[in-house]
Amino acid sequence: MSGHSKWSTIKRKKEKTDNARAKVFTKIGREIAVAVKEGGADPAGNSKLKDVIAKAKAANVPNDNIERIIKKAAGEGSSAVYEEIIYEGYGPNGVAVVVEALTDNRNRTAGDVRHYFDKYGGNMGQQGSVMFMFTRQGVVLVDAEDVDEEKIMDFALEAGAEDVITDDEAVYDIRTGVHDVADMAEALTKAGYNVVSAQAEYVPATYTRLEGDDITKMGKMLEMFEDNDDIQAVWHNWENEDDYE
Repeated sequence: MSGHSKWSTIKRKKEKTDNARAKVFTKIGREIAVAVKEGGADPAGNSKLKDVIAKAKAANVPNDNIERIIKKAAGEGSSAVYEEIIYEGYGPNGVAVVVEALTDNRNRTAGDVRHYFDKYGGNMGQQGSVMFMFTRQGVVLVDAEDVDEEKIMDFALEAGAEDVITDDEAVYDIRTGVHDVADMAEALTKAGYNVVSAQAEYVPATYTRLEGDDITKMGKMLEMFEDNDDIQAVWHNWENEDDYE
């Protein structure tokens, strides 16, 4: 996979069944609720909420849903207390994996994560076991169709982007500071660009290529993580993810 762009993977997720889309909405809704409880319901004064809203909009979560979740979280509608936890581990052939979770039951989620690693030829590691292979960056992907490369590069850099990666024909990959994702996504949208993904990501420094059965094992492991409501995101350095069908 060239660069870090996972547009083909994101596109597949966006085109999945209604149930799969509903699960994505539920996970983002949980992130919004946690952000509201931590920093308030006004995105102008809550940068974390502002970033999650940008992520939600890029994932096509309806504005009505976003507003409803914010209002509910700002009230007394839910007593659930969620904890943010990062798990680290290895997939088949040493693929590095970082798992972000929001859970109201640490033991349940840790057990599930360990099971997924074990089931598909990996193993859960200790804190810091793979994180050194990643850097935290803001990543905004813009649909490249009918977009002039030079113009979007100039626009993004003037708007504060740290880098613009153009080696994927389908999207332009715009890198920002971790807390600048929402502002960049908003600026691009207002300028008429189609933002297809906007979030802070763990970006790997190097990639690992898989062959044979390891491709199937890694693909199924990622599906298990994605199907778990406690898991918000999974980051990895699997190079040829597109080989999994």
